[in-house]
Amino acid sequence: MQTSTTRPPGPPPAGSGGSLDRFFRISERGSTYAREIRGGLATFFTMAYILVLNPIILGSAEDKFGNQLNSTQIATATALVAAVMTIIMGVGGNLPLALAAGLGINAIVAYQVAPLMSWNDAMGLIVLEGLLITVLVMTGLREAVMHAIPQALKQAISVGIGLFIAFIGFVDSGFVTRIPDSANSTVPVQLGTGTLTGWPMLVFCLGVLTTVILLARKVKGAILISIAAMTVLAVIINEIADIKSWGLTDPTLPDNAVASPDFGLLGEFDLFGAFGQVSVLTVVLLIFTLILSDFFDTMGTVVGVTAEAGLLDERGQVPGLGRVLLIDSAAAVAGGAASASSATAYVESAAGVGEGARTGFANLVTGGLFGLALFLTPVLTLVPMQAAAPALVAVGFLMMTQVKHIDWERYDLAIPAFLTIAVMPMTYSITNGIGAGFISYVVIKACLGKGREVHWLLWGTAALFVLYFAIDPLEQILGLK
Repeated sequence: MQTSTTRPPGPPPAGSGGSLDRFFRISERGSTYAREIRGGLATFFTMAYILVLNPIILGSAEDKFGNQLNSTQIATATALVAAVMTIIMGVGGNLPLALAAGLGINAIVAYQVAPLMSWNDAMGLIVLEGLLITVLVMTGLREAVMHAIPQALKQAISVGIGLFIAFIGFVDSGFVTRIPDSANSTVPVQLGTGTLTGWPMLVFCLGVLTTVILLARKVKGAILISIAAMTVLAVIINEIADIKSWGLTDPTLPDNAVASPDFGLLGEFDLFGAFGQVSVLTVVLLIFTLILSDFFDTMGTVVGVTAEAGLLDERGQVPGLGRVLLIDSAAAVAGGAASASSATAYVESAAGVGEGARTGFANLVTGGLFGLALFLTPVLTLVPMQAAAPALVAVGFLMMTQVKHIDWERYDLAIPAFLTIAVMPMTYSITNGIGAGFISYVVIKACLGKGREVHWLLWGTAALFVLYFAIDPLEQILGLK
C-alpha cells in the first residue's frame, strides 16, 4: 500500500468500538472522530465558495431566448445537491470525497450550451450526460479505465492536482493575477497587481505562514485553526477599515443569520429538448465534451485524494471504486435535475484529508454544513477566500510529496507523468492534464515498440482525448462554427 505523507504516524488510535466506528472503519483506517470532524469542516470551508460562485456563473448567463436563472434559487439548488450527494458519498462510498457543482462544467453550461437552447434544455443535457456516465459505470467500463492506468500516471495525477489546487489558492486569493493584456506582455500572470497590496493580501500571506508553521510543528487541526484564525482577523480588519476588495465572499457580519431557501428550480429540465433546438451532431459533440470533462475530472480527483489519504490498496486501486463512481454519476444527474449544473467530486476534499479525514464520516460533517447553508448562507459564507486559500496551498505541498514515488529514470513513464503534472496547473484543468499524459504514454510506448504493454482501454481513451483536443477544428470542418 502506498503510504500517504499526511497519514497520522504511529499505531491506529483506539476508536469507540461502536457501530459508527465499525461502519465507517474509523479506527481501522487509523483515524478518530476528532480528525474526521476537523477534516469535514476543513473541506467545507475550502469549497463553500461554490455557494457564491455557481450562482454568479449560471446566473449571469442568458439562454437562447434571453432568459436568466434566479441567483437565489441557484444558491439553494447548489447547497441542496452538495448536501445530499456528499452525505450519500460518505455513507455509500466511505471516502472523504465531497461533491458539489463542478467548476468548469458550469462554465461550459453557461457560456457554450445555454446560448444554443433554453435553460431547461441545457439542464436536460446535464441529466442525459449523467445517465450516460451511469451506464458506463454499470457496464464496468469507467472502473476498467481507472484500473488500466499505470501506477506512475496515477501518482502523477495526484501530484498534478496538488500543484493545480495550490495554483487555485494563489489565484483565488489574488496573490497571483492575470495580466490584463497578456498578449503584449512577457508573462501571462503576475504577483498581485504587480506588487502585493491591501489588507486581504496580508490575511492570505499570514494564513499561509500560519498554516505551514502549524503543519511543520505537527499541530492537530493546523489547517482548520488557520482558516478560523484568519477569518476572525478578516472580520476585524473589515470592521475597522471597511475593505471593498475581498472578492466573492465578504467577511462582513450579516444583519440576519437566517435566509429562506427557494426551491423553485428543482425539476426544471427537459431531457430531450436540446434535440429540437440544435442538430443531433451538435448535441452529440456537446454531450461528448461534458462526459469527458466530468469523467476524467472525477477520475483524477478520486485517485489523487484517495492516494493522499493512503487508502489505495496493494495494487494501487481505490477501495469500493464501483460504488464511488456510481454515486458520482448520480450526482451529475441530480445537479442537472436541480438546475445547479453537474455535481462532481471536489479536489478541495484534499484539505479534509490534510486534516486527517480518512472515512466517509467526514462527509457527514461537510454535507451537514451544506444542509445548514440552505438556511444559514449569510453566516457560512462569511469566510473570505483569503482565509480559506492557504489551506489549498498547504495541501498542494502535501500532495506534491508523492512525486518521489515516480521512477524518473524510465522515460516511457516519466515523460507522460511530467506532462500530466505540468499541464494541469498550466491549463487550469484536470482533464487536460490527464489527456496529455494518456496521449503521450500511448505514443511513446508505440514508438518504442512496446505498444502491446498498453491496455486496449488506454488506446481507446487516448483516441477520445485526441478528438477532445481537436474539438474546435472538427466543429469548423463540420460547419458547426
